[in-house]
Amino acid sequence: MLGEGPVSLLGSARAPGPLHAVGAGLPGEFRRRDRQKLRIAHFTSLTGSAGIWGPPSVNSAILAAGEINKRGGILGREIELVIHDAGRPPDELTRAAEDLVACDDADVVVGCHMSAARVSLRRTFKGHLPYVYTPIYEGGERTPGVLAIGETPPRQARPAIAWLAEHKRARRWYLIGSDYVWPWLSHRAVKRYIADTGGCIVGEDFVSVGEHDHSRYLDRIRTIQPDVVFISLIGLDGIVFNRAFGECGLSARILRLANCVDETVLLGIGADNTANLFAASGYFASVPTAQGEAFRAAYHSAFGDFAPVPGSTTQSNYEGLYFLEAVARRAGVLDLRSLSAAAEGSVYSAGRGALGMRRQRVEMPIYFAEADGFDFRLVEKF
Repeated sequence: MLGEGPVSLLGSARAPGPLHAVGAGLPGEFRRRDRQKLRIAHFTSLTGSAGIWGPPSVNSAILAAGEINKRGGILGREIELVIHDAGRPPDELTRAAEDLVACDDADVVVGCHMSAARVSLRRTFKGHLPYVYTPIYEGGERTPGVLAIGETPPRQARPAIAWLAEHKRARRWYLIGSDYVWPWLSHRAVKRYIADTGGCIVGEDFVSVGEHDHSRYLDRIRTIQPDVVFISLIGLDGIVFNRAFGECGLSARILRLANCVDETVLLGIGADNTANLFAASGYFASVPTAQGEAFRAAYHSAFGDFAPVPGSTTQSNYEGLYFLEAVARRAGVLDLRSLSAAAEGSVYSAGRGALGMRRQRVEMPIYFAEADGFDFRLVEKF
């Protein structure tokens, strides 16, 4: 049902249990809403290459909404989530956003999806709705009303590259990424960081989103023999590539630094294919922090021990609602201009601990980890 259109999470919303999902296919269903509640349009990828993160993303948002509502909601208004699939084709996604604005069907937008979708959505929401964007991205978001809280290359990729250069003598790098804005701009920054360490780029390729035949790229890697393969393939595409990389024997002698691999992706890759795979992130489920452990305990209490593990990408949905709560409290109102002004210097606490926004980005510790079967082993904290 989730993949067929927007979904409203109605009910008391005071804890994850009472929330229930109902289809939103009936005309006008969402126009008849309770204006006393805070309607949040939650755009997250439920289909497409990034759809692997859909279920734990929705779970994480539901959990945060339930916890916040138990404390009285945001500025006294109970949160009501409406889930929209951001993995739809661009024209469908744009129409959904235009309809949402035209019908005044949301007070705030929260998004966890590809940057290509963000670029499309921000054009529609600009000047109309505040828009909290939660996952890792390429940085540099300055659109008025868009508040991006995820990891960016200077804090995430730069220290990881420097660590591999120092500790693994990594000099020759091959870059591969999905063919859209996040890998394009991330690689531009990564090339500078590699040059700063005295390294060089021996190859680079961009792969169409949804393309799963990587044989020619693996042949190229086998020929040029880089020290490290830097990977910016999104979601399922990254799973397929990394699995093939391990299965053809390259992982035994070539390092990998993955730009967006979390526990969800690691499970898909398989324990036999994760040798010499490194990742840097603001959150790993295996990092033993008090806030992280509290989040995981609450998550599994709400959704069961066998619920999909929330990694960095999916946990960011939880962060997004707590960030919104903190900024709204600071602003005292929920209009776009006031929230944007209050975001700078704001501090909030969620699964990653106490974090603050400075210069339009959230400052957070970055953890550098090596894959160890189906889990990550912490190597360094930056």
